[in-house]
Amino acid sequence: MQPFTRHSGIAVPLLKDDINTDQVAPVQAMRALKPDYKALLFMRSRAEDPDFVLNQPQFREPGILVAGHNFGAGSSREAAVWGMLANNIRVIVARSFADIYRENCLQNGLLPVVLAAQDADAFEQRVLAANGSAPFTVDLETQRISGPGGPDIAFDMPAADRMRLLEGLDDIGLTLRHRDEIVDWEKRMAGSQPWLQFATDSRT
Repeated sequence: MQPFTRHSGIAVPLLKDDINTDQVAPVQAMRALKPDYKALLFMRSRAEDPDFVLNQPQFREPGILVAGHNFGAGSSREAAVWGMLANNIRVIVARSFADIYRENCLQNGLLPVVLAAQDADAFEQRVLAANGSAPFTVDLETQRISGPGGPDIAFDMPAADRMRLLEGLDDIGLTLRHRDEIVDWEKRMAGSQPWLQFATDSRT
């Protein structure tokens, strides 16, 4: 997957709680043989509500999505991440994330940021005040958000998750980093457990 270091873009305020994956990526739109993931993002909301935030001219080229609590609830639908990436949204700043959705973000190079409550309040007000007029920048190396209306805002991320994003490693990539260790272990075990011999031979 594409590594994440730093991303700048217009921050879109979708300040609602419990936004689920069917709202983000409606299942009906995924039945096509080759879904258009860019058009898929919030397809129903954009079609049914002329005032929906992504229909507003200043937010039609988004880069960062700002949401409330429990973003990505519902199914494990990975298309709800792919739709973000297809629209150049590489950061979601939310009050909290559904666990499965957060993991899908990490697997695909989409940065999920949770701010402390006071910082979240301040950041949301800055996003609303900017109203799409200037970009914000999220830097994963320094773990800071910068942009109009105030000083940088720091955020925390577990070291293992930060490393995965900075180095562009999904689960397969993480496993391959330890391939030699796995092969060595299999060779050691093969002497005492012959059923492992075939697996060991096939990898060397």
